[in-house]
Amino acid sequence: MAKVLVLFAHPGQRHSRVNILMAKIAGGIEGVTFVDLYADYPKLDIDIDVEQDRLLKHDVIIFQFPIYWYSTPSILKEWQDLVLEYGFAYGHTGDKLAGKVFLPVITAGGPDHAYTEEGRNHFRLRALLSPLEQTANLCRMRFIAPYALFSAHDARGDGRADPHLEGYGRLLQALRDETFDIDAAARMELLSAETLPLRESTPHE
Repeated sequence: MAKVLVLFAHPGQRHSRVNILMAKIAGGIEGVTFVDLYADYPKLDIDIDVEQDRLLKHDVIIFQFPIYWYSTPSILKEWQDLVLEYGFAYGHTGDKLAGKVFLPVITAGGPDHAYTEEGRNHFRLRALLSPLEQTANLCRMRFIAPYALFSAHDARGDGRADPHLEGYGRLLQALRDETFDIDAAARMELLSAETLPLRESTPHE
């Protein structure tokens, strides 16, 4: 089984309608390590040794967050600046993350059509996440398409929340059980509950 690490970053949890429910799902799955970064570091005083040790102990790294100003909440940028050190995550001897899987899990307030070249945000969601994708590339990690929910504020009312939550649980379990097709997911634009590329069993069985 693969070891999955979920780094959850949501500075406005009391206003969250779906992301906080996703956090509860992640925290309740055996074999998944769930970390609430804002709870652990309310002053953003990130412990580099602790975080690097977490990375070393896991095979799949997930950033779970709401889109804030077309990017991550600030603690994830601080985390990257401090934790992904030269000689650890990148550079000639920085190979500690090589081969690990990286996945963004995202909720967005805007509708999906807003995240197009023709929409009001002018960029596709995956394009907006290019800094994360290139960070993963530099660290020799395998970046896979974001698992995303649009119009998150309306999702519980229009019936999309429950399928998305159920899909998130299946996604985490498949990553843990190595029944998730990473190569297929890397080629996709986005992941959703309906498009998860799952396999019947691991290649070793």
